[in-house]
Amino acid sequence: MSGFDVLTRGDVLDAALQARDYLVSCGVPSALAAKDPRLWGRRTVDHSRLGWLDLPYASRGLLDQIEGLIAEVRYSGLDHIVLIGLGAESTAAEAIMAAQPPGAGLGELTVLDGGDTAALGFALQRLDRTLVVLSSKSGVSLEGDAYRRIFSEAFRRHGLSEREIAGRFLVITDHGSPLHDYARQSGFRIGLTDPYLPGHYSALSAYGLVPSVLAGADAIGLLEEAATLSPSLGKDDDNPGLLLGAVLGGCAQQGTEGVARDKLVLREPGGPGPMSSWVSHLLSVGTGKRGRGVLVFEPPGTPDGSVGDAHEIAINPRDAQTDADTSLWAPLGAQFLMWEYATAVTGWLLGVNPFEPGSTVVQEAEDDAATLLRVAGTGPLPDEPPVFVDGDIEVYADFAWPAGTGADVAGALDALLGAVPEDGYLSIVTYLSGDFSGRYLAPALARRCGRPVSYGPGPGHLHSTGTVHKDGPGTGAFLIVTGEPPAGDAFADHPVPGRPYTLGKVRLARAMAEVRALRRRGLPVVRLHLRDPVAGAGRLTEAVRTAARA
Repeated sequence: MSGFDVLTRGDVLDAALQARDYLVSCGVPSALAAKDPRLWGRRTVDHSRLGWLDLPYASRGLLDQIEGLIAEVRYSGLDHIVLIGLGAESTAAEAIMAAQPPGAGLGELTVLDGGDTAALGFALQRLDRTLVVLSSKSGVSLEGDAYRRIFSEAFRRHGLSEREIAGRFLVITDHGSPLHDYARQSGFRIGLTDPYLPGHYSALSAYGLVPSVLAGADAIGLLEEAATLSPSLGKDDDNPGLLLGAVLGGCAQQGTEGVARDKLVLREPGGPGPMSSWVSHLLSVGTGKRGRGVLVFEPPGTPDGSVGDAHEIAINPRDAQTDADTSLWAPLGAQFLMWEYATAVTGWLLGVNPFEPGSTVVQEAEDDAATLLRVAGTGPLPDEPPVFVDGDIEVYADFAWPAGTGADVAGALDALLGAVPEDGYLSIVTYLSGDFSGRYLAPALARRCGRPVSYGPGPGHLHSTGTVHKDGPGTGAFLIVTGEPPAGDAFADHPVPGRPYTLGKVRLARAMAEVRALRRRGLPVVRLHLRDPVAGAGRLTEAVRTAARA
């Protein structure tokens, strides 16, 4: 696909055209193309925060700089790239790899974000071919530290010297960050990035490009795709980024009968994939501030029939006659730049700074999780008593339950669904080491409450989207599912060398910290802890079906 287009219709078209005319009358397209920070107030946005507009051209120099590294890695036979990162640091690279044509002679990219223990097992079986990329704009997350220790010890047991181990790590971080200092002291390879570049705007920077190029992706073609779109972004007409931003911002401001349509249902031809996750992160961090924000949902987490405060966008639909409100066609490089531009426009329409990182919200939960681990030491994590235990499922909640609600899992779900506001949504986050996903629960719960349902694995999901949940409209209700590590799964509860905890304990601490952060904002949360994760997942699925029939 070489061209790009945005088509919209119905009342979404009306809202978009009104918003676009307003944007043009205010000179937003030309000011944004000129990287004029006064769009958001002279003291709010520094000129350097808009450097992402230059990345289709500037990142070509990056590719030239890493040619030697690429040649060395390939000569050494390191064709398995393990990417350790949360949020934008990993989803962009995943989307790039997913877009590569079949049979392109690619290596392998394995992403570790604390959620998929099977991926860790897969990676540890390929140590001879593995280069570990640790990607973070600031410091090392709890998961990053744990995985670094696990791989260092694994390489050591594999017979590598300390110098050889250091050569198996590449750190991508901002110049002058705490991770930069640590990597330099450890002798790791280092790739530095612009510290002023917002993390959620980094898809076409080293964060998105370097891991995927090392795994064999065509980054030059990706940048060319983005560069093809770039000239149109300064125009008032024939500007697909402006129209997409007008769709998002115009709907979020006011939709049918004065209702803000701030919920976006995103559809991809093959179902939800890494591109949807990347867009969700971008919009969540870019717009989720000051009680506003655009929330992204993916099928099958939407109820049957239309939802008045939601609209749909189809990405590269195969059929031009799709029933989505808006259809977007563009190759991946152009998509990255178009969505980034549209998010900037949406933020301007909503009156929020889209380049503010939202790191305080993310760091709050991580710091709390670190405190829980430190207090626990070698013992269990400090926890509140469950409201009740239904068989082998512990139920935790702190909001008022409706009279007559049963003291079982189905009753807890019914109480939570009853707490979803009329203009709200439900979010399911699973902190489990197996294959069980909130995707299996979303359709029935969406039908039951008649509201959209988001879902994703922890800790990555709330790390990526927590800004809009916590600082956005504040209309969410949350189902957090945790569990004991499955018996016989050595990787699910892998010890962390040099630390008094395991990966399973880190995952549980993260979940508990997120529950506390959501509660501090007055949001309804139910946490279900599965003592037996296999049997418990089956019982939970049945309880969801029961609640959906009520």
